[in-house]
Amino acid sequence: MPILFLFLLLFIGVPLVEIYLLIEVGGIIGAFPTVLAVVFTAVLGVTLIRIQGFSTLQKAQNSMNQGVVPAKEMIEGLMLLFAALCLLIPGFFTDAVGFLLLIPPFRALIASQIIGSAAMKSRFSGHGHGFGAGSRNQGHFFEGEYEDLTPEQQHQQNQERLHHQHIIEGKVDEPDNQNDTDSK
Repeated sequence: MPILFLFLLLFIGVPLVEIYLLIEVGGIIGAFPTVLAVVFTAVLGVTLIRIQGFSTLQKAQNSMNQGVVPAKEMIEGLMLLFAALCLLIPGFFTDAVGFLLLIPPFRALIASQIIGSAAMKSRFSGHGHGFGAGSRNQGHFFEGEYEDLTPEQQHQQNQERLHHQHIIEGKVDEPDNQNDTDSK
């Protein structure tokens, strides 16, 4: 999709849809109730975003404490930021998009799709480290195995590795250098 089309859609299409919806709703319930509804949805949305934002931040901290990269939580945080922007823009269409992004299962589904898409692109693009199919690293190929784990399985595996590490404490004996210096 050309970038010019996206800009036209974003900066001309969305405001036109918002104006149309505001006129239609205003014709049905009146101008003053329409303005109150727009202000109410903005206040309600910002309040809900604060609550869910703190919840997402706590999930990210829990993931980091378990040694897992909080990729899903970071994507969800960006979606909450976008939802806040949508809810602060006056209008019913952007409010609907903002409230849709406030539904945690919907937001988690989109975040998983974004992460999955990014992982597949980076895995098979051949850019970066040259591990992907069609790699452009002058004929060098890397062979190996991987295991696709859930974050919980990865955490469990890391915990097992920590329990199986053996640390031997003791004293290192240095060789006696006096014999070398006495003979010279």
